[in-house]
Amino acid sequence: MGPGKRGLLTAALTVVCAVTVLAAPGTAFAAPTPTPVPTPKASGTPTTPTPPPDKDLERVRQKLDGLYHDAAVATDAYNAAEEKAEKQSAEIVALAKKIVEGQQRLKRLKNQAGAAARSQYRTGGLPPTAQFLLSDDPGQFLDGAGLVLQGQSATKKLLGEVTRTQKELREYADDASAQWKKLEAGRKAKAAAKKRIERQIDAAEKLESQLEKKEKERLAKLEEAAALKAQTAWLDTGVLKDVDGKASARGRKAVAFATAQLGKPYVWGAEGPDSFDCSGLTSQAWAAAGHPVPRTSQEQWKQLRHVDVKDMRPGDLVIYFGDASHVAMYIGDGAIIHAPRPGRSVTVAGAGSMPILGVVRPDA
Repeated sequence: MGPGKRGLLTAALTVVCAVTVLAAPGTAFAAPTPTPVPTPKASGTPTTPTPPPDKDLERVRQKLDGLYHDAAVATDAYNAAEEKAEKQSAEIVALAKKIVEGQQRLKRLKNQAGAAARSQYRTGGLPPTAQFLLSDDPGQFLDGAGLVLQGQSATKKLLGEVTRTQKELREYADDASAQWKKLEAGRKAKAAAKKRIERQIDAAEKLESQLEKKEKERLAKLEEAAALKAQTAWLDTGVLKDVDGKASARGRKAVAFATAQLGKPYVWGAEGPDSFDCSGLTSQAWAAAGHPVPRTSQEQWKQLRHVDVKDMRPGDLVIYFGDASHVAMYIGDGAIIHAPRPGRSVTVAGAGSMPILGVVRPDA
């Protein structure tokens, strides 16, 4: 991008168990009679459809988990691209300001050079050196010699500053051009991530829409049962027997913020105030606590200090899955607050209800 050709960028967790008892009909006996003629079934009589067995719904649940997990991965990529775009835009704005300032400085320098040239013209085109050599006055000769030396030094300094300013302008322009290219690449990555998110969520919603109301209710119970099973297995390891960390002052503020968001819907890419995605919730909670953290769950895992599960305390962030695609806030007693996925709201869950990758501490 050439200088001057672009302007500034305006820049409880709930456990439900249901048991259905089927009662077998009793057998009636009658006096011997002639063998009755079977009564034909009425044609066209509607039959109650047999619901799919739970093993089929379990496959649906696993399929949904996979789709929403892929959407979460794409959401992290989208959020990362968004964060990079904001930084790059800010850098372009800063470079544009430097370019404008450099152009103004260069203009002043050129004006100074022009004034010197005009002065020389007024003295008949003779440089100061020639003028003082032609003087018959010794005093004037000595005075002129000093002035010439000063003039030569000033001229050299002026030319050096012009050259340096021109070089800086070229560097600023090159940097701005590179940032524009990165911004464009980020825009494409963001658009691609958005398509992946929408494709995965659409597929999940289509799959869920094919279920009857009772099937959806049973599916929800299967989801709860799976989460309870995972949480119970996690607790059975004795993982919490040594966990007694107390929240820091900022940790308490972060937990208070997250708690205040309970019930608000999950929306991918959202970071409040009316909706959140998983890392939008945790990043905003810690920003409210006065300690900003990276926007995405993957960067929170990469950049924040890792702590052992036995050392975790309320306010710490629990990172899930091998790809760090989900994050929640630990609130104590083996529970978390998180924004689960599309179609769900910010809620309390068991910290072990999903595969834990590790724990990080923002205010370490």
